[in-house]
Amino acid sequence: MSQAPCCSGHATSEQKPVESQPSSAPQSGETLRLRIEEMCCPTEETVLRKALGSVSGVTALEFDLMGKVLSIHHHAADTDDIIRRITSTGMTPHPLDTQDEPSRETPTKRWGKLVIAGLMALAAELFDAFMPDTAGVGAVIIAPALALSAIVMVGLPTWHKGWLAIRHRTLNINALMSVAVTGALLIGHWTEAAMVMVLFTLAERIEAHSLERARNAIRDLLGTAPTQARRQTAAGTWEDVDASEVKIGELVRVRAGERLALDGDIVRGQTTLNEAPITGESLPRDKGPGDPVFAGTLNQLGEMDYRATRQANDTTLARIIYSVEQAQASRAPTQRFIDRFAAIYTPLVFGIAVLTALAWPLLFTSSWVEGVYRALVLLVIACPCALVISTPVSVVSGLSAAARAGILIKGGRFLEQGHRLKWLALDKTGTLTRGEPVLNNWVALGTISDAQRVAIAQQAIALAGGSNHPVSLSIHQALSSASDNQSTLSALQPQESQEHPGMGISARINGETLWLGNRRLREAQCASADMSQVQAHIDSMQHNGASVVMLGNAHQVLALFAVRDPLRQTSVAAITALHQQGVKTLMLSGDNSNAVAAIAKEAGIDEARGELLPEDKLRAIKEHSHQGVTGMVGDGINDAPALASADIGFAMGVAGSDVAIETADVALMDDDLRKLPTFIRFSRATRQVLIQNIVFALGIKAVFMGLAFAGMATLWMAVFADMGASLLVVANGLRLLRLTHK
Repeated sequence: MSQAPCCSGHATSEQKPVESQPSSAPQSGETLRLRIEEMCCPTEETVLRKALGSVSGVTALEFDLMGKVLSIHHHAADTDDIIRRITSTGMTPHPLDTQDEPSRETPTKRWGKLVIAGLMALAAELFDAFMPDTAGVGAVIIAPALALSAIVMVGLPTWHKGWLAIRHRTLNINALMSVAVTGALLIGHWTEAAMVMVLFTLAERIEAHSLERARNAIRDLLGTAPTQARRQTAAGTWEDVDASEVKIGELVRVRAGERLALDGDIVRGQTTLNEAPITGESLPRDKGPGDPVFAGTLNQLGEMDYRATRQANDTTLARIIYSVEQAQASRAPTQRFIDRFAAIYTPLVFGIAVLTALAWPLLFTSSWVEGVYRALVLLVIACPCALVISTPVSVVSGLSAAARAGILIKGGRFLEQGHRLKWLALDKTGTLTRGEPVLNNWVALGTISDAQRVAIAQQAIALAGGSNHPVSLSIHQALSSASDNQSTLSALQPQESQEHPGMGISARINGETLWLGNRRLREAQCASADMSQVQAHIDSMQHNGASVVMLGNAHQVLALFAVRDPLRQTSVAAITALHQQGVKTLMLSGDNSNAVAAIAKEAGIDEARGELLPEDKLRAIKEHSHQGVTGMVGDGINDAPALASADIGFAMGVAGSDVAIETADVALMDDDLRKLPTFIRFSRATRQVLIQNIVFALGIKAVFMGLAFAGMATLWMAVFADMGASLLVVANGLRLLRLTHK
């Protein structure tokens, strides 16, 4: 049977979703995922909710109308009963955990029937227009016969679904169109009824084809990952296998010009990779042993071997696709408003149409046929297709374009809300800065000999080597590379080492207790130290944007180390672009206030706060949220309270990070802060298209309602205008797919 699209005309995807991903179902229950080709309007959702509402064990229903997927969360429910109830509504469910695909006619057959029906409808119009009634009974019979044949050829699915909708007391496009065509036939407008049905079917097919582009845009990324991989066997040879057969830990070889099938870590070879499918950045990146690589990226240089860290159905690319599909399934605020509006608007216009059919002959002394005809025109105009579809196609296109640009947006709500951003708070370390501190300089305090200076350096190296903190590692690396006495270094073995979170490290070296850390650790370990001579050095270092690390014993501070985390090259450009968009910036950091102020001045940030604990950052976000929509940019794991409290939480540089991808509202797949103004630009473009589509859809209906009451609109004109409006809003929404991050 021909698969005629319904109200919103969403086309079905030929590809199956990523089945391995976790559902949003309750952890203790089960989830049955079904593809239902006929489910594409809020009215179908209403019908299914009524049908499944009383099924024992069903706990929740999730509707992805764009993807035509129904997720049924349940506790040991009778799945056969669920399938029977859905089938009784006239819809056909296909479980997504099987290999069965819905039967489809070939495109040639489907379009062939439509072409023949169109020719019949056109011939009926010509016979009706040019053959006079006196031409004989044959001419009078030919036009209705051709018209009825055209309707039967392409209209039976619409009539069937329209009857089911009416039976369940819902009004969708199939119900409205069925009533309109049936009414036209009853009052003798055979040829016009045929043309209405053919135009409706044609517009639906074109609309379905257009929507398929939007719905499959992100899934096209999956094609960038090859299905075959070259795996090393136990004997040391190499074999080509399905990527799904490669297990975690196995070696995979990729040659120049090939794409990676899996995520992994390089174990041999130096190469250059194009990571555009993951980060959205087409500039290649140099990679070597130990560096992570991702499925779908292109190996541009030489042969390399890497060890698989994820299976084919759980790669970063697959998780991105799954995440965006989940975002597409969620309804944006505008879409929820339109759905509520359509639920009131459609029955209201239907009631007006019925009233017109009854009252028109009485008020204007015209024939009942004329009143009924005007009512039928109103029914066609009443279809909310263009209005209902205007939002999801625009939001999905915006989400897909953002994903291709390396911006993973977790729902239409955040895409819509982005245009309202007033404040954007940014963490310092690893966000504005590289997150790779370097030792700029250090000074030993007091009058000391060269030998004493070397001894202090050795003590600092020994202490710093006992910590994994980035600042300690930078001190250890810089001093070790500058030392000429490695044998002496190895002789200094710290004992009783103790890390002090957020402060530093202490240990006993050669019987003396030493510490290396910040001001808080100095106050805890050496509160009696005279800081009058030290403070001038500290102020000078912090004025230049450095964080000061002190080395001391129980009595005094021995040395000061100026550690600086340089700004990212893209930070200044990103902040400038944000200011041009009218977004104010705020830096929040646990670093000392002077260093924070220096970095903020260098980056051009409006406001900066230093020496903050996580609860202080949370308080700052809440303060600024009173001034408008506030976002927070961090690494997706640290600063969790502030990220969660912000209206939009941005996690950056999260390629390969499960936690960040799953928890952030918006994830920037690389470390380029310029994607923040790109996100806002995408949000504003989406908002503009949404407004254009809504205004156009409502405007065209208002115009044709006026024409209908004036008697200047015909049935085929009404369906042409209505479906034409749908096609135009779809085309306008698809323009968002062309957005780029440049």
